[in-house]
Amino acid sequence: MKKTLVSALTTALVVGAASTTFAASNPFSDVPADHWAYDAVSQLAADGVITGYGDSTFQGNRNITRYEMAQMIAKAMAKKDVSAADKAMIDKLAAEFSDELNNLGVRVANLEKHSDNVKWEGKVEYTYTSDHYKYGGDEYHREKDDHLKFRLEPTATVNDHWDVHARLDAATDMDTDAGHDDTVTLKRAWAQANYKNFTGKFGKFGSSINDTLVLDDEFSGVGVTFGNALKVTAEAGRVNTSGFNPIGFTYANAVKDAVSYQGIGLKYDFGKLATKAGYQHFDWNVPSGIYVNSIDDDVNIWSVGATYTFDKNVNFNAEYAKGNADKVKTEDAQDHSYAFELNYKGAEQQNKGTWGAWAAYRYLGADVSLDPTYDAIKGGYKGWELGANYTPIKNIVATLRYGDNKNLFNNDYKLKQLFGRVEFFF
Repeated sequence: MKKTLVSALTTALVVGAASTTFAASNPFSDVPADHWAYDAVSQLAADGVITGYGDSTFQGNRNITRYEMAQMIAKAMAKKDVSAADKAMIDKLAAEFSDELNNLGVRVANLEKHSDNVKWEGKVEYTYTSDHYKYGGDEYHREKDDHLKFRLEPTATVNDHWDVHARLDAATDMDTDAGHDDTVTLKRAWAQANYKNFTGKFGKFGSSINDTLVLDDEFSGVGVTFGNALKVTAEAGRVNTSGFNPIGFTYANAVKDAVSYQGIGLKYDFGKLATKAGYQHFDWNVPSGIYVNSIDDDVNIWSVGATYTFDKNVNFNAEYAKGNADKVKTEDAQDHSYAFELNYKGAEQQNKGTWGAWAAYRYLGADVSLDPTYDAIKGGYKGWELGANYTPIKNIVATLRYGDNKNLFNNDYKLKQLFGRVEFFF
């Protein structure tokens, strides 16, 4: 999409600062005082937003690209002392040209906050899974699922340093056309403080200490992250464990619904090598059973991980986590987890035609990988995963995964999963 320079600038002024009276002198020989765009061009030139060309001409009839327009907006954003009218105009332009500005490395989040106090984002997500189960010498039997989810994630600005966030989900099973609870669920809601080298959260939000291998779920409480190259995260609160499988295949949902939780994590970026380490504590409660003595004890999980980036296209990730599951049950196959993943490129939501592929091996002990982020390999299983994603159209991403699982509690129990997902972002 192209616009003439005069048209683009004048439109912005009409929208953002129509009531302003311009009194700047004419800096361009080819824009006479009686020209219909004279006021707009003169004011922006006086404010240093545009500079014209070396021969003192404006060349307003020349078509410019959105990228060229974004360059002018970036220059305007760098100015500190601008009028309220010009600031309103710049904010609206920044929101319109946010993609081009991001490509220029210019952050526009603060401008978007001022342009619109509430920002709405979300997606519609369709997921298809085909699970092929086998136990011992039995034949594989198949279970499939068609799942549709609508997610809305509003963000509202409170002031220069505080904002509030939420996540609302509504889901339906397309096989039966029945909703899950038939209601919109408030999954997350939190207030967030944003200062230089410090972020604070209060409410219900996702854990960020190890949200891949250990806990990709929300908890209710507080969290803080501070530091620059070395980032330290501390979290405390209560987490709902009703969906966890803390003792593997036999005792799903064996713990009480909510337990106290504390965690601390470290992340350091060396450039090509990014590292992390974490410690997470849960006040477990496991009832007695065939393999379990009744225990009300602490469960502690330690984790480490690293990602090495070879170049702009290839990176390798490795993670390991260990828990004190020996205190909770006799079965030790579930007391550790690890994962290795080799990635090539990756689909980018905003960029049509981008794609990526990966190969991974995951061992997800259920006492440690309480709610891992992975889809094709499940908690309590080990196996290989192959996957790819692609952006056929801007803001539409398709993902395909295949996982070959073996159960850690009983290797005779096997699962092959085909996982497909299409996400429509807005």
